[in-house]
Amino acid sequence: MERTFGGTALFLDRSDINTDEIIPARYLTEVTKDALKPYLLEDLLLDGFDPQGPALQQASVIVTRRNFGCGSSREHAPWALEVNGIHTVIAESYARIFRQNMFNCGMLAIELPAADLERLFALQTAGEVQVSVDLAAQRVVACAGDQKFECGFEISPFDKALVQAGGWVEFADQRY
Repeated sequence: MERTFGGTALFLDRSDINTDEIIPARYLTEVTKDALKPYLLEDLLLDGFDPQGPALQQASVIVTRRNFGCGSSREHAPWALEVNGIHTVIAESYARIFRQNMFNCGMLAIELPAADLERLFALQTAGEVQVSVDLAAQRVVACAGDQKFECGFEISPFDKALVQAGGWVEFADQRY
């Protein structure tokens, strides 16, 4: 199955966004992914960010800084992103467990060097940023107005196979 990744980018200009900010712990008793949907990033404190605003509602890609997904190890954080239509996060680095949970859920956690992230963040001055990802070629293309930025990214063959399959369960179903 060929999966596509990309879309409108939401820029969260902060490092160390933790899993409690992605989905607050008070909602972890919910029994479905859909029940998490309205609470995504509800407790994120970031100047100019409104968790109920249109920027989050329209986003399918998050671009952020270092150590995204730190804190408690829980699958609920990727689930809350997924149920809100966000299947790609681009950051300089991730908490190890969060990153693997993204791949296990069939989602992309793309790591880019700080210099490439700066170029992505700079695109915002030209307007809404659209991101497309070619997983097979391991390339990211971002466009805003008449500006464009393109770069490559690394992903292990196993994690790439997980994402291409749609997650760990689908991967196992195809192979075992």
